[in-house]
Amino acid sequence: MKMKNFQTFIAAVALVLVLGVFTSCQQAGGNQTGSEFIPDMTHSVAYEANVLTKYSLNTWDEESVKSRWELSQPGTPVSGTVPRGYAAIGSYDLTFASAEDAILKTAESMKKNEGRSVYAPNGHVPYFYPDTEEGRTEATEKIIYNPFPITDEGLAKGKELYTIYCAICHGDKGDGDGYIVSGPQSKYLAQPANFIDDQFVNSSNGRFYHAIMYGKNVMGPHADKLSFEERWDVIHYIRSLQAKAKKVKYDSEVNELNPDYGVPYAQIKEKLEAGHEEAMEAHSEGENHSDTQQEEGEGHH
Repeated sequence: MKMKNFQTFIAAVALVLVLGVFTSCQQAGGNQTGSEFIPDMTHSVAYEANVLTKYSLNTWDEESVKSRWELSQPGTPVSGTVPRGYAAIGSYDLTFASAEDAILKTAESMKKNEGRSVYAPNGHVPYFYPDTEEGRTEATEKIIYNPFPITDEGLAKGKELYTIYCAICHGDKGDGDGYIVSGPQSKYLAQPANFIDDQFVNSSNGRFYHAIMYGKNVMGPHADKLSFEERWDVIHYIRSLQAKAKKVKYDSEVNELNPDYGVPYAQIKEKLEAGHEEAMEAHSEGENHSDTQQEEGEGHH
């Protein structure tokens, strides 16, 4: 009897060991990671940014002054920093002598970084006007010129973005008669701005740019939704809607609305191409000079 009990015990132990082996060697699948060897090489022991999770070996504790949800949110760039490889020179209209000057200097700045970075332009560029009425007035007075030429591609992109972010309020024609105003179930109490009204047609580009950055009245800010260049594409498209309402042209060939609002690409094409060639030659000379210095250094060594 004792022998039988012992054999039963051994069998039970063996069964537990076998089951333990099979259960400890789990295969990954779905939300199950399976067995992990040295798991802290897979999971961060410190809190991992942009990930809302609770890992058992995580050193984050409940006494933190910030919640896990707060820590998991994407961070914003350090104030005053500019994305690598991108020009935000268009924010400094006081340095521009004319609409053409704004475009040429912006293009020059961007060409210097051509080939050095694969980062796409984003919305984090310096903007020095505060979200106040004084700041709005100053931006309207000082931001005059669009730093990008009027191009077919830019107008097409501007139309796409305007349709996504603006048309529902300001209308497809820019007349302030968007779906939330004239739709069948509209209960919108505030009248969106009518861009084809003379007060907006005669406003500087800065008035539109500042509104995109901070919003106005019930309109929220769109700085996080549109990149630096996209904001200017939208402004170009708004100008084209104004021109259409006034029965004048505003496109890549001609600007009959106001010469300060935008420079047609055809008008500045030769200067842009000449500047591009100069920038490429300077870049090539810089690379050759660097190669020569390296060869001399290797020879000296």
